[in-house]
Amino acid sequence: MVTFDEFRTMALALPEAAQEPTWDIETLRVRGRIFAMGAPDGDRVTVKASPEDQAELLAAEPEVFSSAPYVGRHGWVSVRLDLVDGDELRDLVTEAWRRTAPKRLVRAFDESGV
Repeated sequence: MVTFDEFRTMALALPEAAQEPTWDIETLRVRGRIFAMGAPDGDRVTVKASPEDQAELLAAEPEVFSSAPYVGRHGWVSVRLDLVDGDELRDLVTEAWRRTAPKRLVRAFDESGV
């Protein structure tokens, strides 16, 4: 089980990640672009993914992952916090950040060895 606070900490540990309240949820952004989101009192979070990654996740663990409302057609994945493995969620958040961050920032992150 992962808490929303742990999820937020994972996301904010990435370079230039910032939290911004939008609507009734918290959006996690890099240079103004959203890569993950969720409500602090909710049981799910949403992360950016490719349609191919989304299909694999939904097929592998449909009880944990589902297509996100509104943005699922673009690959976004809804993740149940009470069922997801913490390391798997960290990987998904990092990959969502990579898909969103500028290439130079991703390259610098990779070169840092973090």
